[in-house]
Amino acid sequence: MKFTATQIAEILDGKVEGNPEAEVSELAKIEEGSEGSLTFLSNPKYTSFLYTTNASITIVNNDFEVEQPVNTTLIKVKDAYKAFSKLLEYYNQIKLNKSGIEQPSHISESAKYGEGLYLGSFAYIGDNVKIGDNVKIYPNVYIGDNVKIGDNVTIFPGVKVYSESLIGNEVTIHSGVVIGADGFGFSPGDTGEYSKVPQIGNVIIEDYVDIGAATTIDRATLGSTIIRKGVKLDNHIQIAHNVEIGENTAIAAQTGIAGSTKIGKNCLIGGQVGIAGHLTIGNRVKIQAQSGIGRDIKDDEMLQGSPAFGYSDYSKSYIHFKNLPQTMNIIHQLEKKMNNG
Repeated sequence: MKFTATQIAEILDGKVEGNPEAEVSELAKIEEGSEGSLTFLSNPKYTSFLYTTNASITIVNNDFEVEQPVNTTLIKVKDAYKAFSKLLEYYNQIKLNKSGIEQPSHISESAKYGEGLYLGSFAYIGDNVKIGDNVKIYPNVYIGDNVKIGDNVTIFPGVKVYSESLIGNEVTIHSGVVIGADGFGFSPGDTGEYSKVPQIGNVIIEDYVDIGAATTIDRATLGSTIIRKGVKLDNHIQIAHNVEIGENTAIAAQTGIAGSTKIGKNCLIGGQVGIAGHLTIGNRVKIQAQSGIGRDIKDDEMLQGSPAFGYSDYSKSYIHFKNLPQTMNIIHQLEKKMNNG
């Protein structure tokens, strides 16, 4: 689709300086802008590119003053970065605005769905599934029996949602995610063999959750594994059985959380963090990348290291870790002097 500068200015409540009929059909970085593309300038570091860009339209802040001739049409707005983000969201909605039920696909006779459903080819909807309005389910998705899905949910290709899972409103689930697989529950026998412990709980995903590609969330042994409202999960995260993650917590890639651990609200957890089972992590906790957590954490702690300890203590200690060879050399020299003395 093509949009004119006038149309874009109306969407962003901006003012056009240049050709109001300039048309764009794609988005680009300012240094890579070409004819027919739209870009933005918010960081002064990139100002020089405004005078060389071939983008047809550029969004700038209201207070920006042009110092050289430009070939691009300007749209002035209150905040160029936020305005461009709004356009990205608008563009994404248009790009992903699929509808209808493709064939071949399977919908159980006992399943129910609301208005505006998109169901891609080779998707499978099991018995007694309930799906809300404006849900998009892409090809090769499996939705197991008794699953409930709210409104405005997007499930990308290849996702597997096991039976009994509950998914709220405004949730996005990216490709390769598995929700509701069995938790890692085995009981050791007297001779070293393992017997499987049945996992009969479920997974609950609340509203406004975003789940990155290839992330796995295991069903509870009993009760529920719960991902609370507003949680953001990166790619390749493992969340074990009976874990609970509090509202608006964000977790980066390759983090693993063992069974029955409870994580509070508004936490920030870096990549490749390992969290042991049966722990309680407080609210607003910040854990740096590659940390190992083996104890309960109080509210507002900041941690780094493996096993992790206080962030400020780690930062001070790291100076000594880094200089340990030189420090040991000094100690050896002092020992020699003392022995020779």
